[in-house]
Amino acid sequence: MARHLDLATRDALLARVRFYRDLGLTEFYRRPVDRVLLAQLEGEPDPLSEQPEDPRAPSFPLFSAERVGDHAASQSDSSQPVQAQEDHPTPPRKPLPSPPQIGAAVAPADRAAALQLIRDEIGDCTRCPLHKGRNKLVFGDGSPAARLMFVGEGPGADEDAQGIPFVGRAGQLLNNMIAAMGLKREEVYIANIVKCRPPGNRTPEPAEGNTCSPFLFRQIDVIRPQVLVALGATAATYLLGARQPLAGLRGRVHAFRGMQLIVTYHPAYLLRDPRQKKEAWADLQIAMRELGLKPPSRE
Repeated sequence: MARHLDLATRDALLARVRFYRDLGLTEFYRRPVDRVLLAQLEGEPDPLSEQPEDPRAPSFPLFSAERVGDHAASQSDSSQPVQAQEDHPTPPRKPLPSPPQIGAAVAPADRAAALQLIRDEIGDCTRCPLHKGRNKLVFGDGSPAARLMFVGEGPGADEDAQGIPFVGRAGQLLNNMIAAMGLKREEVYIANIVKCRPPGNRTPEPAEGNTCSPFLFRQIDVIRPQVLVALGATAATYLLGARQPLAGLRGRVHAFRGMQLIVTYHPAYLLRDPRQKKEAWADLQIAMRELGLKPPSRE
């Protein structure tokens, strides 16, 4: 049925499904019909035709049992039935942020104010354990009217000290990458999956990424860049909603919330392995073609 939906309805429905998944509300993915629907909306093969459904398997490993990266994670047993407690009613929950509305674009003149509202809502955030070790929250940096946006994993030590994303050695390399594209840093927008530095610069835990990424998605929906560049596997995983090898994601354009998404290496990785800079430049050239950019003259 879903394959017959018009494009606007399909995009709106898919945006809502992804929004609730981003918030960690994954229970409805256990139902076979919903998994089939999501697969049809995203143009993927029917997941039920590949392997039988395991009722005890996590419905969406990235956001429930698996931890992004190579670190181990535990999962609580959700197989125990929940007992109703009529004598102790559940207290009311805080309202969830509104799902994204496809087509409800923010006027360029209002984007800075809309971003500030998101920042004000985040406040002195204590929603996940990362706040315990942070110095400064790192919201984002750049032009609210940017046509190009970069998303990394999380702040490092320099970013935590200054409250600005990508200001350390990796940030200097990112600045050079932006300049090679014929742009200035102040013409693009830069943010991260999480806004507080993970201890020891480790990969964010799923609970941390799920808590913070909805604010990132709202930033993206305000800016509505033409092209979004995911820097590294963690950014690509959370933005695309599936964990895949970076090699399989690079070299092509992905559809993302009505925008175009390019995946490339994180600048910190390029500092460790400069041989991959040529491959990263090839990825950036894809973004340049989508934006109609030509590299600056070297005269």
